[in-house]
Amino acid sequence: MTADLFESVPDVRPSREAIAEGAVLLRGFAGPFEVELIADIGGIVEQAPFRHMVTPGGHQMSVAMTNCGSAGWVTDRAGYRYDGVDPESRKPWPSMRPSLHALAAQAAAEAGFAGFSPDACLINRYQPGARMSLHQDKDERDFGAPIVSVSLGLPAIFLFGGLQRSDKPRRFRLEHGDVVVWGGPARLAFHGVAPLADGDHAVLGRQRINLTFRKAR
Repeated sequence: MTADLFESVPDVRPSREAIAEGAVLLRGFAGPFEVELIADIGGIVEQAPFRHMVTPGGHQMSVAMTNCGSAGWVTDRAGYRYDGVDPESRKPWPSMRPSLHALAAQAAAEAGFAGFSPDACLINRYQPGARMSLHQDKDERDFGAPIVSVSLGLPAIFLFGGLQRSDKPRRFRLEHGDVVVWGGPARLAFHGVAPLADGDHAVLGRQRINLTFRKAR
C-alpha cells in the first residue's frame, strides 16, 4: 500500500484537544490506518529488533526501542544522539514506510504544522510497568519542526509539562489511535509516560507501541 490510500479516507475531523499553546491531542486520528501501520511496524522490527538501550549514566531503560528512517535515536555510555546506523547490526536503520510518513505529515498538518517531513521515527515498546521519565526532545538540529507521537495498544498516561522540569505536568490518558503533536512554543516542553498499567489490548496484547516522528537533521 502507498500513501495514496490515506487520501481516500473520509474527511472526518478528529476530536481535537488543545493541551498547551502549540500542542494538540488528536483523538483516534491513527485509527483508520491501524492495519497498515501495525503490519509495517512488524516489518521494521524484523529488520531492527527492539532492544533496551542504556543511558549515559549506565541505567537500562525500561522501554524497549528501535528506529526507522534515515536517522535513528540512540543512547549509550557515549551519550544521546542520532545515528544513521543501527549500533547492533551496523547496518542502516530500516526505511520509513510510506504509511508512517504520511500519517505523521497529516497529523502535523491537522495540528497546524503543514509541510512536516520527518526523517526519524523512534518506535518504543512499553510493557506493563515500563515508563518514560520527564524529558525534552532536544537532540535534533532544528527545533522548528514539531514532534508527532502516535499511540497504539494499551492506554497510557501521558505527562505534559512546561519548559522547566519543575513545572507540574498535566496528565492525559492516551488510547489506541490517539496522536499528540507539539511544536512552536511547546516544542521543548518536558513530557513523559507514567508506568504502564497491565491490560490486554484486543490487537496488540499486553503492550503499548509508541511512534515518535521527528525532523532530526
